[in-house]
Formats: sequence, structure tokens, C-alpha cells
Amino acid sequence: MKTRIIVDSTADMIPEIKARVYTVPLTVHFGREEYIDGVTIDHKTFYEKLIESDVLPTTSQATPSAFAQELEKAKQAGEAAVIITLASKFSGTYQSAVIAAADYENVYVVDGASAAMGTGILVELAFRLLDGGMSAKEIAETLETEKEKIVVVALVDTLEYLKRGGRISKTAAFAGGILNIKPVLSVIDGEIHLLGKARGSKMGNNLLIQEIDKAGGIDFSRPILLGYSGISDALLQKYITDSRYIWEGNVPEVRYTTVGSVIGTHAGPGAVVVAFFKK
Repeated sequence: MKTRIIVDSTADMIPEIKARVYTVPLTVHFGREEYIDGVTIDHKTFYEKLIESDVLPTTSQATPSAFAQELEKAKQAGEAAVIITLASKFSGTYQSAVIAAADYENVYVVDGASAAMGTGILVELAFRLLDGGMSAKEIAETLETEKEKIVVVALVDTLEYLKRGGRISKTAAFAGGILNIKPVLSVIDGEIHLLGKARGSKMGNNLLIQEIDKAGGIDFSRPILLGYSGISDALLQKYITDSRYIWEGNVPEVRYTTVGSVIGTHAGPGAVVVAFFKK
């Protein structure tokens, strides 16, 4: 039985992987304007609006009916399905997928327990398992184990967007908003943790490198993906240069993509993200 991989639109992936998945979109609202993530608004347009707008956008989870539409297509094609969502602690999207899946057979829902590039590398691993001949059930079971090894660390320009979106406390946001402090965050089991603060991007990059070491290093046999939020990738390129010794000889190229609009709403522009499986 063939298997299709279904994701929600918060998973950030390289184009080759994105072309293979079936995507259920979330929704972004700027005031009364509503956009379907990745369908009626692209990343560049989103960040231009985010920078220009006085109104912080809000986001809505994917609905059970949106997942059901994709599952119906899988059923008609005679395919099993593995659904991979962003962390259930971030959004009701996982629950929407579970509700939709209850009406279908051979459907397995995985709470990715991460977001953005973190979900993206889990999806990429799913395709490696699929291409290796695993069934939908085997893929889902393996992902449940492997997702616990995913580390996502991010250097953000400001905590203001996370504060305004209710993702962190005002006290934590204030601590990061003074004296050009660059906060370093991690996503652990679907929760955002403030790991440290650095003055300026160079010190921030050093802190990112330290956090990779603290995690026990990178498993280079698994997918790795970097990312940036905003219109320019200049900060990410600087980080790649500063951390060159990590990548040289271990990966043929440093792969990266942009953070999508839903996660970008909370991270704001100017973030640098590293997602990997720890050893």
C-alpha cells in the first residue's frame, strides 16, 4: 500500500521535500484581511506586511475539514497516510488532524513536538523511511522515537513578537529588549525556552554554536536544516560563516530556507534558526 505524507503549512522544508508533501494550510490575519498560509500569501509578501503593519497578525489553526479533504484524496487513491503537525502545545492543528483521522483507516497522526525547520527535518526523515520501504505504521512509530532527538535553537532579533503573541512573559521580553540583547531560544517538547542572551549578533552566533555543543553535537546522518525570518538572509549567512568549522567536511552544503508566515508571526524578522537531530 502506498503512503502519502501530509503536513501543515508551518513545516519549513527544502523545495525537493516540499514538492512531495500534501500541505494543509493555516490562516494568517492582518486585521480584517485573511490570508491562507503559502497559498494566498508568500513569505516575502508576509514579511513586507509584518514590517510595515502597525497591527500584529494573528494566526488560526488548520481545521479538521481541511485535513479530511486531504485524507479523502488519499482514500480515493488507495493510499495510507502519515500526518505530521507542529507541536500540539503551540496550536490546535494536531487535534484537528486527530479528529479528521478518526473517520479513516490506515492514517497515523504524529505530533511533531516542534515547528518550522524542526518539523521540516522530521518530514524529511519520514521520506527517507518511506523510500527505504517502511509502511505508514512503521514510519509513524519511528518518528515518535526520533522526534525526541530533534533540537531547534534560534537567535531572534527581539522577543517583542513572542510577547505580543502571548508566547512568553512580558518580563522575559523586557530582559531581551535592552542594550541590543539578542535572545537565544530553543524549542523543547513543544515549549519555548530562553537559553541565554548575547549583546550583538556575533556573540549571539557564538551562543548558538555553544548550544549545539551542549546538545551533544549533530547527527550528520540525519537531516539538518537552517532558516531565517524576514526578507534578507544576511544574518543567516553571517552565522554560517561564523560556524563554518561545524559544517565543513560534515555536509556537502549548508541547506537553509525561510521561516514561514505563521511561525514568522511569533518570531518576527531577523531570526536565525538551526534544526538538527542530536547524537
